[in-house]
Amino acid sequence: MNTTLLAQAANEARGLAMDAVHACNSGHLGLPLGCAEIGAVLFGESLRYCPDVPKWLNRDRFILSAGHGSMFLYSWLHVAGYAVSREDVKNFRQLHSITPGHPEYQETPGVEATTGPLGQGVGNAVGFALSGKRAAARYNTPQHTVFDHHVFALLGDGCLQEGVSKESIAFAGHNGLDNLILIYDSNDVTLDAMAAVTQSENAEAYFTSQNWDAVTIDGHDLQAIAAAIAEAKANDNGRPKVIIAKTIIGKGIAEVAGTAKGHGEGGAKFITAARASLGLPAAEPFYVSPETQALFTAKKSACMAGFKTWENTYNAWAAANPQLADELTDGLAKAVPTDLTDRIPAFAADYKDATRAAGGIVLNAIAKVVPQVLTGSADLFGSTKNYLKDGGDFSPANPLGRNIWFGIREHAMGAICNGIAYDGIFRPSGATFLVFADYLRGSIRLAALSGLPVIYIFTHDSVGVGEDGPTHQPVETVSGLRVIPNLDVIRPGDAEETAGAFIAALCRTDGPTALILTRQTIPLMNHLSVSARRDGTLMGGYIAKPETGALKTILLASGSELQHAIAAAAELGDGVRVVSMPCFELFDLQNASYRNSVLPPSCTRRIAIEAGVTGLWWKYVGTHGKVLGIDRFGISAPGNTVMQELGMTKEHVIAALGS
Repeated sequence: MNTTLLAQAANEARGLAMDAVHACNSGHLGLPLGCAEIGAVLFGESLRYCPDVPKWLNRDRFILSAGHGSMFLYSWLHVAGYAVSREDVKNFRQLHSITPGHPEYQETPGVEATTGPLGQGVGNAVGFALSGKRAAARYNTPQHTVFDHHVFALLGDGCLQEGVSKESIAFAGHNGLDNLILIYDSNDVTLDAMAAVTQSENAEAYFTSQNWDAVTIDGHDLQAIAAAIAEAKANDNGRPKVIIAKTIIGKGIAEVAGTAKGHGEGGAKFITAARASLGLPAAEPFYVSPETQALFTAKKSACMAGFKTWENTYNAWAAANPQLADELTDGLAKAVPTDLTDRIPAFAADYKDATRAAGGIVLNAIAKVVPQVLTGSADLFGSTKNYLKDGGDFSPANPLGRNIWFGIREHAMGAICNGIAYDGIFRPSGATFLVFADYLRGSIRLAALSGLPVIYIFTHDSVGVGEDGPTHQPVETVSGLRVIPNLDVIRPGDAEETAGAFIAALCRTDGPTALILTRQTIPLMNHLSVSARRDGTLMGGYIAKPETGALKTILLASGSELQHAIAAAAELGDGVRVVSMPCFELFDLQNASYRNSVLPPSCTRRIAIEAGVTGLWWKYVGTHGKVLGIDRFGISAPGNTVMQELGMTKEHVIAALGS
């Protein structure tokens, strides 16, 4: 290791960060300057990567959990030879640049995950590590090693203070994810003040208590950094690793270094003197020396040679194991059988149970034909019903297990599922009660922003939960999820609609899906064919009961209230149509002709019913319509009693038409 050249590269990376933040008068200098030596060792020495093949399956994954320090990542991606040009660095935080304020998945080559909300990247890294463990167990053979990479995440005090990190760290330690290496930028500073104002934790003792290996080093000592990383990579002892790197925030700008003022752009006004002290030419901003370029050109060649060696191994493995190779290819392509709906047996005509139970049946049928499907629950498998009966449990002893026991850690569950989805080999799903969706809302939002095909299974979907009372009876949550862009929210009205909902979720590759399922039993709509209900769900909305005469009234409903709309229509006469609306988002994607065929504009006498807040339904019922919902919190009583008390009945639908 040439420490002289790496030290020079570190200072030039500091210069890139200073120049970029100064140019736009916006951004965070503290981490890019304080962690420059860490970046030099990672990208110049320790990481396995290939800039020309950024999605190399066996690359080491690097996640910048402290995403506010994005110029750290952009600087090193540029220096390392990824398709991040000098102009891209100059355009930091500018419109349509590939160097946005916080790293964004699929926007910048080499960015593994969208980060910025603190702690999310730690959870993502745990998901990557779980995926890597399972991939190695599933695809490696005695003759060929296809997967043996490591997962790195760089985090700061802010990440570690967020609860999602603590949940994720506990999960990783318990599950022995020894392919995971965290580098903790321990600079003793947070945004407002010195970290001592808000924390007094012994980091080594904390991590050790969570079954991690922990070591503390000087984060500016190149040799110490390299040695700690080498030791972490070499030690497959059933414990994840953390390198606690003591650094100086804003190092290189004397006026702010080591202080809270060094966190943001405050030091940018001092960069003229700082650049001079680092030996950077005054007349050439965004400078990378010929020596650094030569060092990383050689590194890039070595990276490509490493990739080519692995590629030969992969090709030999694929030839020897064609079925495994096809499975891996399908997983990466997110392929599902074209006849998936036919692989899910129809429910018997006398089937009567909650949609959570139907969902478990459907998920088990899907898992038999889509081996990439994984599922987990926040200590609620017995209630959410999504356990894969032949899947085994993921654990240090069984990394092939398809059931993930997240424990009571919803936020970590969301971030870990995102990490699995970012890795792109397996199809993750996680389950909890709907009322707890807000515990993982930050992760859901990032999945939607990043276009990750994560499946959320939310059960106990309404005041029908009953005796547990208003703390466990979601009324606002479905609508709260519906307003997240790029999230499909599907609330099926019977078992066959539930099958359609799972099919829609699995076939979706450009974003997440939330499945909203009942605790209480609801009947099958046997007057409709199986295909009508499944295909109708895929359209988002469809005619569940056509009118038998001239159309006068449209009743709209979702989930457990669909039965009441159908029962009301049966009593109201021939001019009443019932429209099932399990998914607003899918329905709104249909063309105008289809939408108008389901909801003809000429029929303005419309009533919607759903056991939740009413606001979002008005776009379908119009100003002449009515919405029956629950714009208040629930009641502690048996579920049927609560539904009756709050107006979720056939009788209330009929009465609303007469008023």
